[in-house]
Amino acid sequence: MTDPLVSTAWLAEHLDDPQVQVVDATWFMPNDGRSGRADYEREHIPGAVFFDIDAIADRTTDLPHMLPSPEAFAEQVGALGLRREAEVVVYDALGLFSAPRVWWTLRVMGFPKVYVLDGGLPKWRAEGRPVETSRPSPAPSVLQAVYDPQLVRDIGAVRQLLAEREAQLVDARPAARFRGEAPEPRAGLRSGHMPGAKNLPWADLVQPDGTLRSPEQIRTAFQAAGVDLAAPIVTSCGSGVSASLLALALARIGRADVAVYDGSWTEWGGRDDTPVVTGA
Repeated sequence: MTDPLVSTAWLAEHLDDPQVQVVDATWFMPNDGRSGRADYEREHIPGAVFFDIDAIADRTTDLPHMLPSPEAFAEQVGALGLRREAEVVVYDALGLFSAPRVWWTLRVMGFPKVYVLDGGLPKWRAEGRPVETSRPSPAPSVLQAVYDPQLVRDIGAVRQLLAEREAQLVDARPAARFRGEAPEPRAGLRSGHMPGAKNLPWADLVQPDGTLRSPEQIRTAFQAAGVDLAAPIVTSCGSGVSASLLALALARIGRADVAVYDGSWTEWGGRDDTPVVTGA
């Protein structure tokens, strides 16, 4: 499969295949007052394990859900029973929001066959497909520590790419936050964006039913945002979640090489030594 998404029909057909593993990646914004784990325990796709992006993360930083070390990842994800030889399907309870973050994380950590369920749990439920409340007990797997640095950028790399214009930085935050007209949902962050960044709000790529827009619509949206689809691209957002949705959309049109700025605006906007601009 070359498309990074799978349909609910495909997953229903392959749900009992031992070579297909399902992951619930539900996560909510801090001000939503909801818990992804609580939603998972209320109902989830049969056999799905829960990937907590706030727990499977770097605990040595105060930045939210930063990538863990490859060794810590291998231990925690091995405990979930995930296997690199399997086809891993990730979904979330909002349709298409946090699942791409786990899709990207698994790819960074050496999973070659990982996909996102198009439309997520809402579409699955709307079609009358089964859910369960019981937690699966998968056999743990032994994973080697693997890390692909080409899919990740840190603050030093972003400073360089902005200064030397060696790649395009595309910000997935809503336009009002990008322009500095609306406050950030996390306290203590400046408003605005990085100099030279382009803006494509993640919601513009998601259809009302929670599925990703078509390849043609994706190309049109990026081009309208001033993005050269033939040049290097790095995505960013508030904390690296919706930036991963942009990366997923780009993978759908053949750009599987796009990197994500892991710290995103929580890191950049939370410092006093990084340049910030406002306006369009």
